[in-house]
Amino acid sequence: MFFHVSGIDPDQTNAAVRVEMVTNRHTFDLFLHFPWQVYRKNTAWVPPLLIERKQIFSLQHNPFLKNADVQLFLAYRSRQVVGTIAAFIDRRTMALRPEAAGSFGFFEVLPDSAAAYALLQAAEAWLRARGMKIIRGPMNFATDNECGLLLDAYDQSPVLMTLYNPPYYRSLLEQAGYTKAADWYAYTIDRETLMDPDHYSIHPRFKRVIAVAHQRSQVHIRPVRLDRLAQELQYIQHIYNAAWANNWNHTPMNDDEIAHLARSLRPFIDPDLVLLAEDGDRPVAMSITLPDLHQAIKPLNGRVLPFGWWRLLHWRPYVDTVRFFAMGVLPPYRRQGIEGLLCYKTFRAAIRKGYRRAELSLVVEYNTVMRRSIEAFGAQRAKTYRIYQKALTEDCTGID
Repeated sequence: MFFHVSGIDPDQTNAAVRVEMVTNRHTFDLFLHFPWQVYRKNTAWVPPLLIERKQIFSLQHNPFLKNADVQLFLAYRSRQVVGTIAAFIDRRTMALRPEAAGSFGFFEVLPDSAAAYALLQAAEAWLRARGMKIIRGPMNFATDNECGLLLDAYDQSPVLMTLYNPPYYRSLLEQAGYTKAADWYAYTIDRETLMDPDHYSIHPRFKRVIAVAHQRSQVHIRPVRLDRLAQELQYIQHIYNAAWANNWNHTPMNDDEIAHLARSLRPFIDPDLVLLAEDGDRPVAMSITLPDLHQAIKPLNGRVLPFGWWRLLHWRPYVDTVRFFAMGVLPPYRRQGIEGLLCYKTFRAAIRKGYRRAELSLVVEYNTVMRRSIEAFGAQRAKTYRIYQKALTEDCTGID
């Protein structure tokens, strides 16, 4: 199927732009490899592992696809690929929320506004034809995965499971009528901020925060046990779904998705950085912190063979940063300082293991409890990611 769309750039004629659906292995390979054209001179970009990218679009490997309708698109000028986009509908989210909202992701394009507009129009038309009234993105299938358009800090490489894009993407989306839906923040903190000047103990101001937390809560915090990972994952899944139930655009994680996440990350999980807080024998909070494997895979240029596998197996010397990936506290246990305790235990373990820096991401803008806990430790807001949205029909009521 082909889409021909009027352009918005008077200096470029859209007559030369055509958008095609990805329908076979050849066009799928073009889709996968296209980002290298956008970022070939960008030293901040981290090339994704091609084998991992392929699995994202595999029904066998990605449980999200079992409950989703997905279509990939390529934009061409003459015979040259100039952009990509995916349009998708998450049927589980649709069942939970009474709004007809579809999404777009995997949006990559050369600095060509006509091509960008044509791609967005193709995704919008595909979603509109399936009854959608709103489009949101970018998100690479879910807001608990890679999501959001980077609005700043373009000189910094993205950490594990976060996105990167050129500065011009923002104007391309906004020119096409997209407006802010929600912002997400990434915070950073380094070893020097956390430590006393002697570098041998946690800074006194953090000890005061922790003392107050201990007065408010009697929970016990422990690392996960890998020898009973299946049970631990059930605890994490329950806490995550309950704690995030009211978060923007959240869809509960099902059994297949938590198992998939565990399989993907188990080779790199450090149990001292994945914590459970218990009230007696009841798990009431959790946090997940992961080594930033992007530091190890960046030089591989997307390929594991012939020698990249060795670097992946022996990743630790290349990684000095962790990503504080997720935290959840059951509602009755909030505002007791448990968030601060989890941060403290995590930072202390990371310092002990030789990590020098942490990114805490992504935190939605209105999660003031989490933001205050992070900022109390001296973390600085370093990046902003934005989810955009656009009405697809005149009777749409889901956009402020």
